[in-house]
Amino acid sequence: MRVRPVSPEILIEELADHLAGSDDLLRVAVDGAPAARPEALADALVDPLRLRGRPAVHVRAADFLRPASLRFELGRTDPDSFYSAWVDEAGLRREVLDPAGPGGTGKIITRLWNADTDRAAREPYADLPARAVVIVSGALLLGAGLPFDLSVHLELSPAALARRTDPAEAWTLPAYARYAEEVDPASFADFVVRMDHPTRPALVLDRF
Repeated sequence: MRVRPVSPEILIEELADHLAGSDDLLRVAVDGAPAARPEALADALVDPLRLRGRPAVHVRAADFLRPASLRFELGRTDPDSFYSAWVDEAGLRREVLDPAGPGGTGKIITRLWNADTDRAAREPYADLPARAVVIVSGALLLGAGLPFDLSVHLELSPAALARRTDPAEAWTLPAYARYAEEVDPASFADFVVRMDHPTRPALVLDRF
């Protein structure tokens, strides 16, 4: 494997430069376990993209969870359910990715479900600006055929993932191991960033 260490600031600037290079609406996945902080990277891209003339909208997969009755059908700490049944992928496609894609309406919502209240978020639809970049952040995003135009995968070694995962969430680790084995997002994501050291990311250039 060849990697290029970069600072977090340079990583954001390089990603923003690349994303700003297209004139079309763009649907981008920032995929990674919570320990890799995909939401923080997605947030950090919004202002640099706007400075480059690309309005950006950040959508969190955590706001598109399925109801608790479905998520917790096999218990609150079942890694297989977490892997395949927590995110409402159909809702994310219907309310965000399809409308933002070719021939779509351009009307999206950024929150579908409030997991704290276990009720619909009831957010009104909003029109996407021309040339918008829709960034979807979260974990396990690349294994279900969701229609992203570009993907960024934040990769952690198993040891780093275990070390940096909240002990209360350690039950999710088998799901991430399964994701790495079955989906292997690092093998096809457009950008792969090693995040073993959060202040010293490294872009993966190729794998041998």
